[in-house]
Amino acid sequence: MADRSSSSVPSVLYDEQYFLHVCEGHQEFASSEGSYLSQRLAEALAVAGIAPGMQVLDVGCGRGEILRSTAALGARAFGVDYARVAVQLSRQVTRASPDSEAPVGVYQASALSLPFPTGFYDRVLMLDIVEHLYPAELRVAFAEARRVLKPGGRIVVHTAPNAWYDRYAYPVVRMVRLAMGHRRAYPRNPRAIIPENVHVHVNEQSALSLWRNLRANGFRDVRSWLSTPAQHRRENPVFRMARWLLFSVAPFRWFFEREVFAVGQK
Repeated sequence: MADRSSSSVPSVLYDEQYFLHVCEGHQEFASSEGSYLSQRLAEALAVAGIAPGMQVLDVGCGRGEILRSTAALGARAFGVDYARVAVQLSRQVTRASPDSEAPVGVYQASALSLPFPTGFYDRVLMLDIVEHLYPAELRVAFAEARRVLKPGGRIVVHTAPNAWYDRYAYPVVRMVRLAMGHRRAYPRNPRAIIPENVHVHVNEQSALSLWRNLRANGFRDVRSWLSTPAQHRRENPVFRMARWLLFSVAPFRWFFEREVFAVGQK
C-alpha cells in the first residue's frame, strides 16, 4: 500500500537493513530466528494477557517475532505493516515457526486504515510504532485500533525513547559524557545516537502524553508506566549510586527511564 500522505515517513526507509540491523530487538532476532523476544517486547506481550482462542492484531508487525510468540500462545495472530520488507520478513518467520498453535495472517496495510471489521479483535498491539507516526497520524491510528477492538478489548502500546529523557535528561547526560571524552557517542541530536532514527522518529512520547493520547481517543482504564532494561555497565561507585537514584527515585526516574508502556480498554 502506498504511503497515505506526504507527511508520513516513507515506507522505503524501512528496508531489510533497518529491520535486521537497527530496529530494537534485532540481536535477539538474529540469534534465535525470532523465537526469543527482547526484554521490552517480552514485557509488552506479558501485559497483553493473551489466551488461547483470542484474536490478536499486531499493528506494525516488523520482523514478525511478536506474531510468532502470539501464535505459540494459542491465539489467532494477525499482523499489518506498511513496509513491504516487514511483511516479507513476518511471513518468513511465521511460516518457519515450529511452535505455532494457531493460524497467522500477515498483510500489507496502513495503521491509518486497518482492513478489518469493527469489533473483531480481543487485543491490539502497537509496539515501537507510535514514535514513527506524526501526531495527526497517531490520532487516526488510535481511532482505528479502538474501532477494530471488541468491547472490553485491550490495547497495548510500547514506545521509546521517553520524550522527557530526550528533552530534559539527555542534555545533562551529554554534558557529563562529553566532559569524560565520549564525544562521538553523544551527538547534539539524541535521535542521531542511532543515525537512522533521525529520518524515522517523528513523535516521541512521555508516559503522560501517551496516557493523554489514549484517553483522548476514547480508551478507558488507561495505565502508563516507564521501564529501563538492565544496562550491565561497569561503573565506579559514584556512577552506580547516581544511576540508581536517577532511574529508581521519583521525580528523577520520570525523566531518565527510556521505555514507555501503556494499556487501555475499549
